[in-house]
Amino acid sequence: MSVKSTKSDAGGVVLILLTLLGWSSVPLFLKYLTAYIDAWTANGWRYGISALFWAPVLVWGVWRRTLPAGLWRAALVPSLFNIAAQICFAWAPYYINPGLITFLLRLQIVFVALGAYLLFPAERPVLRSPTYCFGVVIVFGGLLGLCFLGETLPRGATALGVGLAITAGILYGGYSLAVRRYVHDINPIVAFATISLYTAIGVVSVMLVRGRDHGAVAWSLTWGQFGMLVASAFAGIAITHVTYYAAIARIGVALSVGVILLQPFITSTCSYFLFSERLTIGQWLSGLTAMVGAVIMLNTQRRLSRLAVRNDQSI
Repeated sequence: MSVKSTKSDAGGVVLILLTLLGWSSVPLFLKYLTAYIDAWTANGWRYGISALFWAPVLVWGVWRRTLPAGLWRAALVPSLFNIAAQICFAWAPYYINPGLITFLLRLQIVFVALGAYLLFPAERPVLRSPTYCFGVVIVFGGLLGLCFLGETLPRGATALGVGLAITAGILYGGYSLAVRRYVHDINPIVAFATISLYTAIGVVSVMLVRGRDHGAVAWSLTWGQFGMLVASAFAGIAITHVTYYAAIARIGVALSVGVILLQPFITSTCSYFLFSERLTIGQWLSGLTAMVGAVIMLNTQRRLSRLAVRNDQSI
């Protein structure tokens, strides 16, 4: 039994590290592509590729008549949140750099907490905890520091980029809550394949209307540039969403989310070398503060949840 558990833990660690590397690379890919294609085109192609990759799952389910009842309706709300979040996320690199984007995206943890308080009454005792609320305040304060402790205050295009990144974080929080509320009892691969298809329909439709040359500008990319576009689709969407859910199944939510919190630091470091992005000392400290707050939130949630389970078992 212990050997099997060790192997499962090791596999989970590998999966979450692959997820971390994949998600850390996506803002870098998107920033690189800003010089060659517009965000509408990037969105359409990336989600189109992901939807095609996972389409066989849905085709097989339809053929075998094994798709869960109500799947198409259940996946609709998460998909709407995902479409809106993806649009904001894809446009942000045109105005600000990847490191700042990934730090600002962490604001989603605050809105997930607020949304969970409203939607899931069973979690309210955890969310009312003074320690948990303290973590929320620290996260929010750290993100304010990221916005206002740069070399200059956000203005014009920079302010727009900050707003897009924050809005994307809020919408991704809504996406996480919608996934939990509507498709929690559906196989993650089937659920993601359906959400990916819906999202692709949405962003490809927008690309055909708003994209440069209706998205055909992607054909003008060199093989290397097109490879970057395809790699961003697999690294950020097609593969890593599934590795993330698989990691959670093996090593749990707390450790998985904790590892993903390293993403802003990896992306910011790489962005420094690739795009000469330089966060100020105040921004680095603010980002670190926000991550500490997130860890406090996660640790409090895990501790109180385990305590609640023990109390239920003792009754």
